[in-house]
Amino acid sequence: MNIRFTEHPPIDPVQESRNLDARTAAISAADAIPVFEPAVTVNYQSSGRTLVVGSAVHALPWADRLAATLPVTVLLLDLQDTMPLRPYPVHVARVAAVAGWLGAFEARWQAPLQPVQQGRFDLVLDLSPTRLIPSHQRPHGYYAPGYDEAARAQAVESMLEMVGDFEKPKYFSYKERTCAHGRNGQKGCSACIDICSAQAIQDDGERIKVSPYLCAGCGACSTVCPTGAISYAFPPAQLTGKRIQAALRSYHAAGGSEPVLLLHDPEHGAALLAQLGESIPGRVIPLALQHTASTGIDVWFAAIAYGAAGVAILMTGHEAPQYVAALDQQMAIAQTVLDGLGYDGPHLQLLRVEAPAELAVALRHAPRGATPAEPAVFHLANDKRNTLDYALEHLHRHAPARPEIIALPPGAPFGAIEVDRKACSLCMSCVGACPAGALQDGQGAPLLRFIEKNCVQCGLCATTCPENAITLQPRLSFLESRKGPVVLNETQPFHCIRCDKPFGTLQMVENMLGRLGSHPAFAGHLDRLRMCGDCRVIDMMEPKDEMRITPLKRL
Repeated sequence: MNIRFTEHPPIDPVQESRNLDARTAAISAADAIPVFEPAVTVNYQSSGRTLVVGSAVHALPWADRLAATLPVTVLLLDLQDTMPLRPYPVHVARVAAVAGWLGAFEARWQAPLQPVQQGRFDLVLDLSPTRLIPSHQRPHGYYAPGYDEAARAQAVESMLEMVGDFEKPKYFSYKERTCAHGRNGQKGCSACIDICSAQAIQDDGERIKVSPYLCAGCGACSTVCPTGAISYAFPPAQLTGKRIQAALRSYHAAGGSEPVLLLHDPEHGAALLAQLGESIPGRVIPLALQHTASTGIDVWFAAIAYGAAGVAILMTGHEAPQYVAALDQQMAIAQTVLDGLGYDGPHLQLLRVEAPAELAVALRHAPRGATPAEPAVFHLANDKRNTLDYALEHLHRHAPARPEIIALPPGAPFGAIEVDRKACSLCMSCVGACPAGALQDGQGAPLLRFIEKNCVQCGLCATTCPENAITLQPRLSFLESRKGPVVLNETQPFHCIRCDKPFGTLQMVENMLGRLGSHPAFAGHLDRLRMCGDCRVIDMMEPKDEMRITPLKRL
């Protein structure tokens, strides 16, 4: 449990009674928000073609049970003296691999002294010692129940129902234009790839590729995405924001104090809370999410701006370990900002508990952070960065301390860059690499401009810079200058020595002379590097040794 224990006043029974009534009002208000219907769905088709993988002693009995209803193929991973006689195909494999999803699994296997074989299946029952699909979140249609007989029976019963047409929401939305994964052959942010527990997100050159069929809807990718290029579409952040805002407004209106949002999943977290029953403190407002990894600093800052004294996230041990690490990092960044603004805390709590008694102790120490004097009235936006702007502006306006700049740890999605003017040649490679529009050229003039408000600290500018002249500075600025372009470097233009047209900068030309002076194309012709592109071609094409006849004027 990530808890910073503080001394709290003893419980006031009168206020606790008000808090309990206020929580009831808050939950009713949140539940009154209409359910969001997905605009886009993902469709699966399954005819029931089933692959069963495992040793003979484990695979064949369950294959027999499935074969009474479904078309079955068995892949045995142990060598057989004689092939078992069955009314369905049985193969012996030395190596096997499976990939795909419900209705579209592809299997490859190789028997001793035989070529590689392959097949397509709708369902897979994996009884092998080590799962063939190792991802934490398993694809729809893939069952790997382990050695427990009850779990195997439950998996088989579920598979018998997985025939027909199925659909699920498309959980994500992706805006390629603002993705910070890569530019100009350089790699930048890979946070979404690293955190995806379904292995649904893959590197696709300078962009990412997301499989909607593998996506399990955890929303963790949108939580860690610094630009908001990938966002949660079901449910969208706006709906979560409306539920939070309605709950907190009703809670305060009913006389409740120091409310804490307890975000939990609708299955394991809800079951754990049900075991606590009435022992949950009145100021703790449970709010079920599609997944506990689906909210990050934008939603948390908004909740505190709305008047929440804290946000607690309940993790029950069923989540992927990378989710816990990501939420830990996000909470550290968010708390650094709130501390820097002077709000007494802590405000954020990551609960990793598996038993009701542990949860009861943790909730007694739920955060009691300071909140703005006035609750915010803005709504969560489609764009993550817009929501952050609204929330941070409100928190800063009402903050006990109003610093101009807050230093942040590495990995924060806010910051500035420092440019070494002596090294920078104003080649503008960084401008082309920036996915957020934070870096801009001089529109014809040799200068580099920077808008700090847009910077997401993806690092693409630094990795792209051929002069290694850029250094990241993670920080949060509240200076008015952060909203507009600031000149980071500028110089006078260099003019072509032949036609006098400006075509670069003095630093750039000097760099070219240093790097290309010994190149055969310029040996003995270094002046060509001081010419614009057009004049350089003309100079190269002009004959140098040909005799010229110069007409003489008659006297």
